[in-house]
Amino acid sequence: MELFLERGYEQTTVADIAERAGLTARTFFRYFADKREVLFGGSAILEARMVSALEAAPSSASPLDAVAAALDAAADMLGERHKLSKQRQAVIAANGELRERELIKMASLSQALANGLRARGVPDSGANLAAETGVAVFRIAFESWVNGPARAKLSDVMHASMEQLRSLTAAD
Repeated sequence: MELFLERGYEQTTVADIAERAGLTARTFFRYFADKREVLFGGSAILEARMVSALEAAPSSASPLDAVAAALDAAADMLGERHKLSKQRQAVIAANGELRERELIKMASLSQALANGLRARGVPDSGANLAAETGVAVFRIAFESWVNGPARAKLSDVMHASMEQLRSLTAAD
């Protein structure tokens, strides 16, 4: 991360990363397919934890409440990493290829959540809508959190964003 911040993503090579880590490039490739995976390597773990939390939500939970449980799992996993998350977002924001990769990651997450909702008996359109809505809440809350004070709790920001969504849809 330090190299990406110091030199920029494009100017940082795998050899640079390996050298800074005290590894050979060959060893680097045992762990990562390419240098993008340094930033996105935890995506599968995050997705699995979120889907697991969605599946564990009470059967009486609404689709959006089940998605909120998934957001809580994301906050638990990422919430103690404010500085690293802020740095990662800065690197991604500065590079079009990485922003595209982040969008692909979010689309994959949405699909996984929608599949989890369908497995709970939610019809396709409702599952897709709840999953996409949850990912939108995740993205907006996460961005707010990384740009906010380090003392803020990601779970609080996620809950506040979900409540804001609910208030936007409530009748007066």
